[in-house]
Amino acid sequence: MRIAEAELRTVALPLITPFRTSLGTQTVRRALLVRVRGAEGEEGWSECVADDEPTYSPEYLEGAADLIRRFLLPALFAVPSLDPAGVAPALAHLRGHPMAKAAVETAVLDAVLRARGLSLAAHLGGVRSSVRVGVSVGIADTLDDLLDTVDRHVGAGYARIKLKIEPGWDLEPVRLVRETFGPGLMLTADANTAYTPADARHLARLDAYGLTMLEQPFAPDDLDGHARLAARMDTPICLDESITSARAATAAIRARACSIINIKPGRVGGYLESRRIHDLALAADVPVWCGGMLETGLGRTANLALASLPGFTLPGDISATARYYERDITAPIELTGDSIVVPDGPGVGVTPDPDALAAFTTDPPVRVTPAG
Repeated sequence: MRIAEAELRTVALPLITPFRTSLGTQTVRRALLVRVRGAEGEEGWSECVADDEPTYSPEYLEGAADLIRRFLLPALFAVPSLDPAGVAPALAHLRGHPMAKAAVETAVLDAVLRARGLSLAAHLGGVRSSVRVGVSVGIADTLDDLLDTVDRHVGAGYARIKLKIEPGWDLEPVRLVRETFGPGLMLTADANTAYTPADARHLARLDAYGLTMLEQPFAPDDLDGHARLAARMDTPICLDESITSARAATAAIRARACSIINIKPGRVGGYLESRRIHDLALAADVPVWCGGMLETGLGRTANLALASLPGFTLPGDISATARYYERDITAPIELTGDSIVVPDGPGVGVTPDPDALAAFTTDPPVRVTPAG
């Protein structure tokens, strides 16, 4: 396709309950939506998952919007015949910013696949019509609040519970959830880099609770620290923030820094790079799962497509709409048992609802054309 114009739009969706991690607390999810239109009428949508502040990653929402408008889209406007696989090479001269690049690549993917009548899941090589999903539980005000929240999600049918932890909120909440819900509950813990290697002895005490994994305890660049912890613990170590590309995933596997990988498409630069990470992990016999970034329905359905690939053997953070939002910008995504159906419509399989867009858009959309 040749991109004729694009539109950038910021939406803000209130969360049903505040979501707290070691990085901070969110009450509203602001998302940057990208729409591209081709010269032949093709149209594609995506969302950029950058947060408001550069805490989880160096990228942030307003910076991503500026980069997409001033640099990424002009570079793509200059490509007369743009294929999704050509987006990354066309942007390779611009360093970093994987979340912004993922957003424009996904919008092009959506437009091209819609024109071809092909679903994203089929394009990526998905093999499942539905995927088992888990839910991420933030740091609670009290242990009783935590148990109430976990009980609600277990009752809803989620296949896995992930507890966010930080120093001072780790051993006791994990112990209490395990003892309350028993050994049959698939339980994991996610530290979001809140610890240092000096905490290794303390973290090793989590072995007593039969966790499926401990996710990203140390800084993203500390592969050696993770490798030493992995050798010390029985609990498998999963890396999230450390995995920024297929090259980074290869380095982590070779360093024995992890035995499980969390793939977040925005963090690694898009769904095509996510597939590369999946393929190399599958060849190395390393399980992968799809992480979440509080996406709207646009990003959530695309993540479902990715999670339908064969190497995604662990439930991902792709919760139903009702986990986070009273109303989404797309049709609601619903849980059936412990799974969610993978959309089989063309592209990502959904489009934004115009009324919802009008309700949640915070600023006038910005139209971007080759003329500037």
